[in-house]
Formats: sequence, structure tokens, C-alpha cells
Amino acid sequence: MIEGKRFYSEPGSGGVLFSLLRDFSVTGNNSSSAAVNATDPLSAMQPDISLSVREVFGIDSDFKVPAFSVADEHVPQLDEAYRFDPDVTLAILAGFTQNRRVLVQGYHGTGKSTHIEQIAARLNWPTVRVNLDGHITRLDLVGRDAIVLRDGQQVTEFKEGILPWSLQRPMALVFDEFDAGRPDVMFVIQRILEQDGKFTLLDQNKVLTPHKWFRLFATANTIGLGNLTGLYHGTQLLNQAQIDRWNIVARLDYLSAEAEADIVLSRVPALKANEKDMQIVAAMVKVAQMTRNGFAAGDVSTLMSPRTTISWAENYQIFSDLPTSFRLSFLNKCDEAEQSIIAEYYQRAFDQELPESIATLAVADDESGAEPAA
Repeated sequence: MIEGKRFYSEPGSGGVLFSLLRDFSVTGNNSSSAAVNATDPLSAMQPDISLSVREVFGIDSDFKVPAFSVADEHVPQLDEAYRFDPDVTLAILAGFTQNRRVLVQGYHGTGKSTHIEQIAARLNWPTVRVNLDGHITRLDLVGRDAIVLRDGQQVTEFKEGILPWSLQRPMALVFDEFDAGRPDVMFVIQRILEQDGKFTLLDQNKVLTPHKWFRLFATANTIGLGNLTGLYHGTQLLNQAQIDRWNIVARLDYLSAEAEADIVLSRVPALKANEKDMQIVAAMVKVAQMTRNGFAAGDVSTLMSPRTTISWAENYQIFSDLPTSFRLSFLNKCDEAEQSIIAEYYQRAFDQELPESIATLAVADDESGAEPAA
């Protein structure tokens, strides 16, 4: 483990991540890659330039990373306003550079999948995201026989799934919500979690060797231990032998208040028009931070993610009313028993009472002559 960092490197996997980034020319094995389809130009693509980590990602480092000079249709759309976490960025870059299998874990709304996508966008690296759920089967990942028309005749033909298709191309395959996938299905990728692992298509009696520039990533809310906090229903207990095969596990936490406010303003630029609106955004972020602290302390069971904060700012722009936009964006999602606590957070940030606050309820009870609610 690197002291002061929030990611871990597999024992014996080459030491600190910084050394992994020094020379991408040694990446991969020297054996032949999977057979290249001459009719598919994507299969023949490979990184042909190197980019400076300092210039592209704003990280104080002299390292270079491989990249493509031409963007393919599978390259994610670039978001110029995206803010990178330096530690997690280096972990993901190690995955691209030295073919490490990287799992990014963190709470909802921290931008785990987007983090990988935006790095790929700057490297022009073709990327495919697969959202795992309890209905994803082995056939979805591996492929299945399908009836197709050939010269006017119906014939049975094997159609590759997303896994073998990606494996044979310079593709970054991202498994979203990895901990929501069924454990028995997840064993399909067990072999390719190894750096030089081949993939066997039993239906075709074929063994596929991964493309030299194929990369594998995943994101998860938990770390394979199930729904311990009550936030993530539907997540699975994952086999620890498979979790152990991920070379790097990076944790992505929520941003600082200043960075989060900058992101909200970049998403809703109309709120940059005057100082008052910018102060409102800062107060929105303050409320979000209090919900996270309250969740950590066990006071509330629901927290505001940066995604929710952005939605609040967007709704405020639509309705021009702070309490209404707050209620529609977050408060109505909360347990009724906890809404008074959330309303108190709002009062601390905006110095304004909501109807759901304890003080407002107490006044209403006094006026009605009823005993205050416990």
C-alpha cells in the first residue's frame, strides 16, 4: 500500500503505481494477440502517441501515457469541466498503461464510471460500458447462437457477446455496478482478470488471446461484502477469490466543498451570473456535506450525492425557488422521520426554516394546543 494514497496494489505486482507509469512500451506480453479481423479497422488500431500526465490531467508528474491520435466512434464524449482525483487518476492510468485490472469503489454519485470514461476520452481510447444487474446472463456476456439470413437462407450462426468482442480489440471494457452482477455469472470473467488470461469459447471450441491493448475496469458501490449500510439493495456478496484477482482497488470519495461547487457551476453556468447565486450554490454544497456527515454519524439514512446537488441547482434554475427545488430534488426522497433533521441542515446553510423543520412543527403544535412530537 502506498502511504497517504487511497488505492492498493496487489502484492508482487510491481511496487508503487508511479513506477508502473514510467514506460508504457513494456506493457503486455510478447505473444501474438487474438486474430485480427481484416474488415474491422478497430481491431488494427493501437496507441501511436504518448501524452504528458501533467499537461493532460494537471497532476504533478513527468510520466507519459499511451494514447490514440485519432478518436474512434467508441471514444467517450469529452467533458472539459470534469475534475480528476489525482490518486484515482493514477490508479486508472496504471490500468491503461500497464494492463492492470482496476476496480473503482465508492458511494453513489462520486463519478466512478465517469472518471474512467473521461480518462479514456482524453486518451482517445475506445470504451464500452456494461451495466451489470441480476438479469445479465452468461449468454449476454459470451454470446449465443442466432438465426440469420445468408443468401436468402436461414442459417444458425454464433453471435459474439460483448466480452469476446471487446477482448479482441483495443477496447476498455468497464463493468458498471460490478457488485450487482450475479456471482455465478461473474465467474465468466475469472480467467481474463489475469493479465495474460485467455478466454475459452466452449460453444466454438476456440481460445481467444486478448488484444494487446484490451483493458478491463469495473466500478462498485460496495467491495463485494453486500448491502451492509442499507443503501445499496440488490448488491451481491462476491467471491473473494475473484475480488483478489483485481490488481488495483481504488476508492473514490466525495470531492471537497470548493471542488464540488465548481462542478455544479460548470454544469449550471447560469448561476455564475452574480455573486448571490454563487453563494447559493456554496450553501447547497454545504447542505450536501452535512447530509454526508449525518449519514456517517448514523443520524440519517439518505445522503446527497454530487449528482443530487447538480439536480438541485438545475431545478432551482427552473423553479426559481430554493425550498421547492430542494424538496423536489432531495427532501422528498428521505424518510419522513428524518425530514426534520434534513430541514435543520437546510436551515443551518440558508438561515431559513422549512415546514418540515422541528421548529416549524413545534410552533404549529403550540398554536393547535397539541403536545409537540417526540
